Amino acid sequence: MNPNLAAFRALGQSLWLDNITRRILDDGTLARWIDEYGLTGLTSNPTIFDEAIGGSDAYDAGIREKARAGKAGEALFVELALEDLRRAAKLFEPAHDATGGVDGWVSMELSPLLADDTAASIAAAQAIHDQAACRNLFVKIPGTPAGCGAIEESIFRGVPINVTLLFSTAQYLAAAEAYLRGIERRIAAGLDPVVESVASVFVSRWDKAIAKTAPEALRNGLGIAVGMQCYREYRALLASPRWKALEAAGARPQRLLWASTSTKDPAAPDTLYAVALAAPDTIDTLPAKTLEALADHGRAGAPMAMDGGDAEARLQRYADAGIDVDALAKQLQEEGAKSFVESWTQLLQRIRTKVETLS
Repeated sequence: MNPNLAAFRALGQSLWLDNITRRILDDGTLARWIDEYGLTGLTSNPTIFDEAIGGSDAYDAGIREKARAGKAGEALFVELALEDLRRAAKLFEPAHDATGGVDGWVSMELSPLLADDTAASIAAAQAIHDQAACRNLFVKIPGTPAGCGAIEESIFRGVPINVTLLFSTAQYLAAAEAYLRGIERRIAAGLDPVVESVASVFVSRWDKAIAKTAPEALRNGLGIAVGMQCYREYRALLASPRWKALEAAGARPQRLLWASTSTKDPAAPDTLYAVALAAPDTIDTLPAKTLEALADHGRAGAPMAMDGGDAEARLQRYADAGIDVDALAKQLQEEGAKSFVESWTQLLQRIRTKVETLS
């Protein structure tokens, strides 16, 4: 295994790929990266699938076949995506088995059009879970106010959930609360308390949002400061009496996952976030370019401080510069949801166009 990446794994951090394409499945790239880079999972989203389907002809035969069978739109896409994700999940089964189900997961996103509809999100998450019939597949639900209700109910129903589009500590804690309530309800109902989940905190979008307004000295540091604060709350939750009671009943933690860890500023180190966010009991999901940079020249230093280190002092410097972190977190979550809707719409249009062309 690559020694640079092995050092991150030795800290207790899982490394996942933030990408999936049929090409990397067909040509053995994903299998090779699992072997050489120690990958133990991957994530997907509408943008990733839009680029994968639009960027090659690898999906053309599948699109043609499904269209002839009467599939169209979202139903056709979900079948295509699940075909890829089941294949990837099979490659991660050794990691899944070795960790007793803690690691070795892939993720499938709900339709972003459902982000504000709790009931529809619950039904769609159950439908994807049932259709996938895959023991190591997460359904991704955004951690919006409506999404948190869907997260709780889905966990209660036994659907493994990847909570996405979290930006702030408050948003993370709301998602964690939804997970805890779902597990508590399962225990009260006499159900198995083991339903895996991860909470995905997005990092680099913070710094991209303030790139043109923040003082030079504060560039490329806000996402890391928020991550440090989130990690403090994550460790505090795992040490809390409430969690200890659930753990004693057999429950497992909702793991903290770092998302959006590619550097957006060309002037900043390409491994900036991956190195800063190295921490035990976390996951870092990396785009292929960042993964390869980390393998080439990433150096794992000391892990993040469990007490958050100087996160509060760092965040105060942004407040002193006039940056309202709470308001920005709300804005980033709303913009993220809107961006996924745009990618989703473009993805379905791309599939319609391919169906017409291939027919």
